[in-house]
Amino acid sequence: MTIDNFIDQIDSDNLYVPFGRIVNINSTTIVANGLDVAIGDIVNIESEERSYSVLGMIASISEKLFTIVPFSFIDGFTIGDKVFLKKEGLSVKCGYGLLGRVVNALGEPIDKHGKLRDVNESSSINKATISPLDRGIIDQQFSTGVKAIDSMLTCGKGQKVGIFAGSGVGKSTLMGMIVKGSVAKIKVIALVGERGREIPEFIHYNLGNNLENTVIVTATSDESSLMRKYAAFTAMAIAEFFRDQGHDVLLMMDSVTRFAMAQREIGLSTGEPPTQRGYPPSVFALLPQLMERAGSNTKGTITAFFTVLVDGDDLSDPIADQSRSILDGHIVLTRKLTEEGFYPPIDLLQSASRVIDKVVPKEQYNRFLKLKRVLSLINENEVLIRIGAYKRGMDKELDSALQKKEKIKSFLSQGMNDLYTYESIVKGLMEVTND
Repeated sequence: MTIDNFIDQIDSDNLYVPFGRIVNINSTTIVANGLDVAIGDIVNIESEERSYSVLGMIASISEKLFTIVPFSFIDGFTIGDKVFLKKEGLSVKCGYGLLGRVVNALGEPIDKHGKLRDVNESSSINKATISPLDRGIIDQQFSTGVKAIDSMLTCGKGQKVGIFAGSGVGKSTLMGMIVKGSVAKIKVIALVGERGREIPEFIHYNLGNNLENTVIVTATSDESSLMRKYAAFTAMAIAEFFRDQGHDVLLMMDSVTRFAMAQREIGLSTGEPPTQRGYPPSVFALLPQLMERAGSNTKGTITAFFTVLVDGDDLSDPIADQSRSILDGHIVLTRKLTEEGFYPPIDLLQSASRVIDKVVPKEQYNRFLKLKRVLSLINENEVLIRIGAYKRGMDKELDSALQKKEKIKSFLSQGMNDLYTYESIVKGLMEVTND
């Protein structure tokens, strides 16, 4: 090959790699100049003195300066360090080699099982939601193996459901039951902002160390706010990959509240004004951008369960309220039932599935309404019954409900390792509602 051939192969556009310089650093962000960037661009920040680098995201731009939120902590960087723009943006490697693995918010393995294999497709972490007219109709039931859910809060394939509960009520245990009992062949679990010890405990106790056909994406509470934010989007991107392969995918995310708190840290550090309970406007804009990506298309489905940590058991918390308006159903766990030793502690009168009438036969739906009426009667008269103000014979419908109380309680209760088929749950519903 002649020298002319070498010269022809040189890309003149890449003879010089443009870079910016850090001009200001504070506790959570870096300000730099010298690059032509856009909001959401990914940059590489390099420390010349310590010879290491971290990724960051462009969060705000002024006339000559731009603010970077790093994916890691910023210790060791100094004024004058270089900033390089990553043209390929933020993406995650997807493939069947992810099954059985635990990865971080960037899709990198953290489970000491070696490099990821059979992950040949690159998927963008930030994607647009499905077009409304491209979404499939939710008309097929999705079995979770949990009696209270499948009988009274029946879910559909492609549905988005919220699990609302205070701390220590039993969200993680219910999540494990749904993962083990669901009909989905592929399961993606996002653990966002959890304590470090909870990750192995969730795998050991709630999943029984069985990660077959399961991917776990995690960002613990000690990681940066950007890692906690993007762990949710990475899990969604992985679920979308498997959906587009034609699978019915189960996506579990714990929790939306910590995801929102991560965005609150980012928003406030870049100068956004605080609104309800200190959350900036970007938090309420970000929630539908994440949640609306779940659902069904012509290839497959993503059925998503998002847990919401309710501050002080207050369902009017702004994150809980916003989430409930976006989701297709909500499951409310109450501390009262937990204290009574009833499990799973689902308050069926506060909970609802917005698709139950579209995914179950009419007879089953009528039985669901009948059982809900019985539970409502018992709940309305509980105080009168406890203080002895109600005497049998005063209300025949209430007398009938009270006779069934123990039978209903037995039907709706379930141990964390007890799993049931959808058919057996429907049979139990029919039996408990027989006159």
